[in-house]
Amino acid sequence: LEGFSLAAAAWESDVLPARLEGYSSDMLDTLCATGRFTWMRLAVASGQSEKKNAPIRHTPIALVDRQNIAHWRSLAPIPDADNMSLSGSARRVHDWMRDNGACFFVDLVQGTGMLRTQVETALGELVNWGIVTSDSFAGLRALVTPQSRRPRFAPRRARRPMASQFDAAGRWSLVARPNVSQPDARAVEFLAQVLLRRYGVVFRRLLDRESVLVPWRDLLRVYWRMEARGEIRGGRFVDGVAGEQFALPDAVGTLRTVRRAAPSEELIAVSAVDPVNLAGTLLPGERINATLNNRIVFRDGLPVAVQRGDALELLNELDAELAWQAKMLLTRKRRPASFMPPPSERV
Repeated sequence: LEGFSLAAAAWESDVLPARLEGYSSDMLDTLCATGRFTWMRLAVASGQSEKKNAPIRHTPIALVDRQNIAHWRSLAPIPDADNMSLSGSARRVHDWMRDNGACFFVDLVQGTGMLRTQVETALGELVNWGIVTSDSFAGLRALVTPQSRRPRFAPRRARRPMASQFDAAGRWSLVARPNVSQPDARAVEFLAQVLLRRYGVVFRRLLDRESVLVPWRDLLRVYWRMEARGEIRGGRFVDGVAGEQFALPDAVGTLRTVRRAAPSEELIAVSAVDPVNLAGTLLPGERINATLNNRIVFRDGLPVAVQRGDALELLNELDAELAWQAKMLLTRKRRPASFMPPPSERV
């Protein structure tokens, strides 16, 4: 999933818990706090003039290996802060971090002389511009959490106010801007390898949902060289797709195994923001928008039901039992009925 941009609120509500059994937020916090990974917005079009104080929940955020930041910033450079239409409070916070380096939230409040809520709003705007990140994923989690769900009051016996989620975010810092104007050859080759690890088989149509890309012709040159070195295979691996295709050797064997396997009839529900949402691009049917409130149920790799906001829709004819199971998967998300304790055991 490295470098794939999706709605900030979906990482811990839909994507990671669906892929990792027993996922907890401290897993991602530890990876970020120890310097293994970091989060940021990668794709920000230069010269955009629209307001950037929209809710962070829908902001496309990517997780990247910290040692690969230079490659990602080369592939997706951020605009110069002088050319951004920042609000007054966001400009104030940006200038303070530029002059003083990475700062804790309390330092930003004291240094800028603004209210905590003003600094929160300013950080959200800077995250939307892709120019700010924090040491821990708790910083993004704090921005995503609605104000109504945050603790408002300290315990009556507490001598000091409760620490907010922003205080647990570690330091906030500006994302370094690269000194290159276009991706170099090493960054393009790095991206080509990331795409192979993500999909196993890569071709042009598959990359419609990738937000940080160089032209396909540049990737094509890298894949030709990798094929000539024997690292990957070229050929026709997916029917109904025009153009050249490239695959990892292990992926070819997996495709053959799946083709020979009997249908399992298993239903799997995923968020529409997940990169496995290939409906309308690679899979048949209409495209299902990759928005936070949309979910899809797959059966043997094909979409059979979809939830768009509050509306549920069956895409194929299903018997009554499968239709009921599909609706339960869409409405209950990760907690099926079997996980609910009986009424006598509920507190």
